[in-house]
Amino acid sequence: MLKLGINTVLYKGYGIKAALKAIKLAGYDGAEISAIQGMCEHLVLDAWETQAPLVKAAAKEAGTELLSMEVASLDEERLTKAFKAAQYLGIPVVNVGPGGKSDDEESFISCIETLKSRAALAEKYGVKLCCKAHVGGAIYSTPTTLRAVEMIKSPGFGVDMDPSHIHRAGEKPEEALASVVKYMGHVHIRDCKGEGPSPGAPKDQACGRGDINLYGYFKALVDAGYDGPVCLEVIGPEQTMTQAQTIAAESYGYMNAILKQLGAR
Repeated sequence: MLKLGINTVLYKGYGIKAALKAIKLAGYDGAEISAIQGMCEHLVLDAWETQAPLVKAAAKEAGTELLSMEVASLDEERLTKAFKAAQYLGIPVVNVGPGGKSDDEESFISCIETLKSRAALAEKYGVKLCCKAHVGGAIYSTPTTLRAVEMIKSPGFGVDMDPSHIHRAGEKPEEALASVVKYMGHVHIRDCKGEGPSPGAPKDQACGRGDINLYGYFKALVDAGYDGPVCLEVIGPEQTMTQAQTIAAESYGYMNAILKQLGAR
């Protein structure tokens, strides 16, 4: 059964206890903990030794599984703290973006060398570092993703396949997935209106509101036998609890209905 979760960044105006309880109430199996400095730190990595036990207790109280963590940064010191915290919390995946610039060979090679080093560090802590293709980044499309995994070749590295970024790269995510699924360790999911560069307002990132063929994407996931986390990641301005919960519940209902139809829930 595919596990559905939410990145806690959707609840960035609220504490971790409130966020995890809301995620459970919306029907999700688990959560992705946001540890993104400057955006949303439900786990403050610079104080992870004292913060992580609080996150663990909040997850236990809410009955919410911890599926992944998003750090975004490739800074070695910061990721070391993230991997230690993930190991303590039993979180199997830490997600980052690639950084760098699109269509710049020097930037791409630098990105690959950094990811190789960070993947080796992740492996040391028994965690998988997953990176997504990102609009404007050195890795931004399916071809650049495939080139990256062929160059990195590490058990500590995987792909976080976010259909909204692939959509904004001018591809069809439901078709692109087949070529990268064997490398995937995580899925960031959201819908997207238009071709970008932004995925749209938070409400339009709710699954089913945008232009991505999410039914086709989930069918491709199920057909390929993917069994990793699928976590809703909605970015943008801070939402009220009502707004956040509307996005969460609407997206869960949409995804759960598709997966039930496909025999994956």
